[in-house]
Amino acid sequence: MGEFTQKRLVRKLELELFLAKVAPQPKPQAHLEQYTVSEQLAANMLYIAAYINNDIIGKSVLDLGCGTGRLALGAAFLGAENVVGIDIDRLAIKTARENTTHPDLADKVEWVNGDIDIISGKFDTVVQNPPFGVQTREADRAFLVKALEVGDVVYSLHNHPEADERLIKMLKSSKGFLQVEPSPFMQRFIYKHGGAIQAVYALPMTIPKMFDFHKKVRHDFIIDLYVIRKIANQSTSVSAPRYPTGKTSMMNAA
Repeated sequence: MGEFTQKRLVRKLELELFLAKVAPQPKPQAHLEQYTVSEQLAANMLYIAAYINNDIIGKSVLDLGCGTGRLALGAAFLGAENVVGIDIDRLAIKTARENTTHPDLADKVEWVNGDIDIISGKFDTVVQNPPFGVQTREADRAFLVKALEVGDVVYSLHNHPEADERLIKMLKSSKGFLQVEPSPFMQRFIYKHGGAIQAVYALPMTIPKMFDFHKKVRHDFIIDLYVIRKIANQSTSVSAPRYPTGKTSMMNAA
């Protein structure tokens, strides 16, 4: 899988090359919405967590719905102290174990086959690419609730609320990510379950034709990365977003 590193800054291209070696789900299931995030998207997500917010290096990390381990292994590669990945799909966990080839990573990553409900305890950081709720309505909400139950900070991927071809082109041309506003529903739901949104980043995602109901050879769309902090006092009002209302900003990690 490449040389393990912890104490030096990992360039984003190096992280992408590492993540590209993580084998995807060999038999994806539509009802579980098993769409593997690209190495570029995963690298951007982990880079924000590790180097903008200092939420990976030396931290305990949980990957809910880990699939074959791309986010979990990326967190370990960047220097997480320990990582747990859980997925309900037995084949996904088997593939994740096979992807864990470097002994330094194997010693710090634990794979669990089961429903996310069995997870307990506390983690510094939760990363997740939950089902978007397209096949099973509101499927992503259980992941948010569990993440806020066990994690101090959550990095969670969700559908962008609307199609925006112009934004897709901007994101593709920059190979970066845009800071955008959260959806009002997400803000209310997250606060109800003990969290406050720190930031939301729009990222480009492409999925190939994988299932019979897919009509296009490839589908380009926007996915939003929510950065959520647990709040200790529920009576505290949700803090205002850090970005100007109605504006976005382009960011691109080196």
